[in-house]
Amino acid sequence: MVRTQIQLPDPLYQEVKRVARDQDWSIAEVMRRGAEAVARAYPPGKSGQGSTWKLPPPLQSKLLVADSQMLKNSIRDDQEA
Repeated sequence: MVRTQIQLPDPLYQEVKRVARDQDWSIAEVMRRGAEAVARAYPPGKSGQGSTWKLPPPLQSKLLVADSQMLKNSIRDDQEA
């Protein structure tokens, strides 16, 4: 196991301490589990290094609009809410 030192903003440190206390873990265990979660969220090969970014294909939508004015009114109503 590697030993390392990190700096955390005080509010984050307080949250880490709370999780450790609530789960009956050490602060180190909370940090390890957090690091594992981040590593799973960003698996190798997904970073796109060495490849150029490409625009994703358009979404396949099945939205059929019979009355465009009704759609405009509905969008306006949602924005006003």
